[in-house]
Amino acid sequence: MATILASTMELVARRTRDRYANCTVNTCPISTSFYFYRVSLAANATFLALFAVSLVAFLVTYGLTRRATAFTFAICCGVILEVIGYAGRIMSWKNQWVETGFLMQIVCLTIAPAFMAGGIYLCLRRIVYAFGPENSRIKPESYTRIFIPCDVLSLLLQAAGGGMASVASHSNKSPQTGDDIMVAGLAFQVFTLFIFMILCLDFAIRTRKRYKSLGEQAFDQNPHFVTLRHSVKFKGFVAALALATICIFWRSVYRVVELGEGWTGNLIRKQWLFVGFEGVMVVVACFALNIFNPAFAFKEAMVGMGGLGSKKKMRREQEKARVAEASTSNSDVEGKKSTAV
Repeated sequence: MATILASTMELVARRTRDRYANCTVNTCPISTSFYFYRVSLAANATFLALFAVSLVAFLVTYGLTRRATAFTFAICCGVILEVIGYAGRIMSWKNQWVETGFLMQIVCLTIAPAFMAGGIYLCLRRIVYAFGPENSRIKPESYTRIFIPCDVLSLLLQAAGGGMASVASHSNKSPQTGDDIMVAGLAFQVFTLFIFMILCLDFAIRTRKRYKSLGEQAFDQNPHFVTLRHSVKFKGFVAALALATICIFWRSVYRVVELGEGWTGNLIRKQWLFVGFEGVMVVVACFALNIFNPAFAFKEAMVGMGGLGSKKKMRREQEKARVAEASTSNSDVEGKKSTAV
């Protein structure tokens, strides 16, 4: 009972912004601020710097290669939000009783990995094409058609929930409805990532089984893909993508549990958990994809099958082949007639 009362008093204190507007760490208890701990300048400045470096690396890679446009756009959106979010936490270090920094970090850091997940979803179809669509239980394009809309829905729920909570907080009203919607968006993201991981594992198992029975014939024999599959960069990219997926999934599970407990829960009081399961997990995911960026790992294959509109590209290629074949046949017929004459 005493614990519930203390939590309630702390939550009420957080909503009476004007009363604590002039507070400092020397004059007011930390529990009356928007955090239950002294925000670490060192940790947040480190994350800000690391995400800034990662963002520059993604942009430079795209500038040099002009490949993986959709992937780069999605990842960069996520990294930019990470930078803004940690800038907000540094603002909170300066004054933990100012709401602006708190709202910046809670909204931006919550929705940023949804963009990164979208970039990850875009890569699987290319991997499927590299090994051969016949190894997949579903069509390569289906991965994009299924998971990108789910990711967008998750993002919209998180953004809408964060916005509603922010508006309610500014109006000195309960942000509970916005919080619930934001947590629902996070939970849906976890569910989507879990299904994605299951399908990835299923694809790997099916590919392995077909390889054991058919050898190299189980894979696509396109010369580009044959060379690609044996390259160290491609193998590294597959490992990096798996690592990034696991990191984003782990982080999302943590945030669902953390925010699900509410603003006075147990997990939200522990900064070391936030640093380890939010900051570190997302940094590892970003740098893994920096080092093994698909723009380098796939090279020329990034402009072939597996991109947006792959089926249309395939139909155009087939149509060109038919036209060329028909033209060749007509030329042969005309040649025979001329010879006969």
